[in-house]
Amino acid sequence: QVQLVESGGGLVQAGGSLRLSCAASGRTFSSYAMGWFRQAPGKEREFVVAISRSGGMTRYADSVKGRFTISRDNAKNAVYLQMNSLKPEDTAVYYCAAGDYSGRYSAYDYWGPGTQVTVST
Repeated sequence: QVQLVESGGGLVQAGGSLRLSCAASGRTFSSYAMGWFRQAPGKEREFVVAISRSGGMTRYADSVKGRFTISRDNAKNAVYLQMNSLKPEDTAVYYCAAGDYSGRYSAYDYWGPGTQVTVST
């Protein structure tokens, strides 16, 4: 079992940057692909990015491609999301998830409580 906790969210102006972190407990972190999802008010949770167990493969939603970068450190049981050139439409609660390498919500078994990202104009 894996427990996940996100951090690094906050308020930033459009064009700015934030780096989210997700800390995982348990000794099986490297057994899971990791993903970031987000949910804006009144909208469904949507896929942002995923990274494979080794970190060798990544996949991004078109809306964040070229602006966001995912990475992981299996020695530290952590995954990161570097977000650059932020836009107001990036405003959402961001969730870290552990599971199978996929863009599908249902592929992930474990979820963090989320961290709020707000991008102002």
